[in-house]
Amino acid sequence: MKPTRGRDLVALAAFAAVVTWILVRSFYGSLPPVSVFAGASLYPVALIEFVLAFVIRSRVDDRRIGTDRHQLHPITAARAVALAKASSLVGAASAGVWFGLLLYLLPERAEVDAAAQDTAGTVVGLVGGVVLVAAAMWLEHCCRTPDEPPDEPAM
Repeated sequence: MKPTRGRDLVALAAFAAVVTWILVRSFYGSLPPVSVFAGASLYPVALIEFVLAFVIRSRVDDRRIGTDRHQLHPITAARAVALAKASSLVGAASAGVWFGLLLYLLPERAEVDAAAQDTAGTVVGLVGGVVLVAAAMWLEHCCRTPDEPPDEPAM
């Protein structure tokens, strides 16, 4: 499995932002208000992934990988990588959606009271998406196997 590329995440976020901006321009009046807690669901997932990354990193660094009860099972590491890859995509798409909404709201704040009220929740969601991407990329990085020690030349 190849590592997640940052440019793929940026492309996904940009696509989501453009689509959201186009849709919000047409349908903003029929959308419900954006609560400050709307994007907050991304923060607990990011926190769990940060903690999981540090646990996995310590076990990989100590070479405690195996099937023993006190070791990191290789399947668990593979599942963590799958979680990280999926979370990075969700975080990038979420950040793109929140950014697209923010692009619409910022110019409208002076004229539309609802846009001014929705801005705080939109910023919370945008930051949550970025934090989730950072946590997922860190988890994916921590799941990498350590480099093999170089072979010693025979004398």
